[in-house]
Amino acid sequence: MIRSEILKEIAPILRDQLVVCNIGIPSQELHAIDDQPSNFYMLGTMGLSSSIGLGLALAQPKTVISIDGDGSVLTNLGTLPTIGNNMPGNYILMIIDNGSYGSTGDQPTYAGMKTDLAAMARAAGCDNVVEVMDKDTGAALQAAIDSGEGTVMVVKCESGNAKNPVITMDPVVIRDRFMKAVAS
Repeated sequence: MIRSEILKEIAPILRDQLVVCNIGIPSQELHAIDDQPSNFYMLGTMGLSSSIGLGLALAQPKTVISIDGDGSVLTNLGTLPTIGNNMPGNYILMIIDNGSYGSTGDQPTYAGMKTDLAAMARAAGCDNVVEVMDKDTGAALQAAIDSGEGTVMVVKCESGNAKNPVITMDPVVIRDRFMKAVAS
C-alpha cells in the first residue's frame, strides 16, 4: 500500500478526530479523500505537524492525530523528546514511513535505510510506540484511540503518491474552520 491507500482506509476513523496533516502531498491526498473542517492541512511547514499536534493535544481534551511523514520527522527530531516528555493521553503521532521524501520527488530518507524511527521515539522517552504494517493501520489507529494513551505509531508502507490537485483553500479559511471544529 502507498500512503493515499492508507489514508483512504482510515478516513472514516479520522472523521471524529482533530487531525493535523503533514505538508504537501499528504495534505492534498487527505483533502481529496475526505475533506473535513476538523482536518488542519499543513501547507508550508515541513517538520512541524507533530509539534503543532502535540501543542493542540496539550491545550484541549479532544483526541488529536498528527499524520506526519518519516522525512518530516527527520527534519525536526527535537519533536520526539518533547513528545516523549510531555505526551498527553489524547495525542497520537502517526508517522507514515514510506522511506522517502514524497512531496519533493521520492528521494530516499534515512528511515528507508538504517535509521529506525520507532527505536528513536522509544529512546526519546515515548512510552507507547507501535510499529504497524500498512494493511494493519486502521485497526492499530482505532486501538490507539480507544486506549486513551498517548501513542506514537510508525506505519511502514511503500513509497508513492496519488495524483491530486493542490489545496486551493486559503490558509486563513483552513485555520478558521479548524478552530471552529476544535471549539465545538
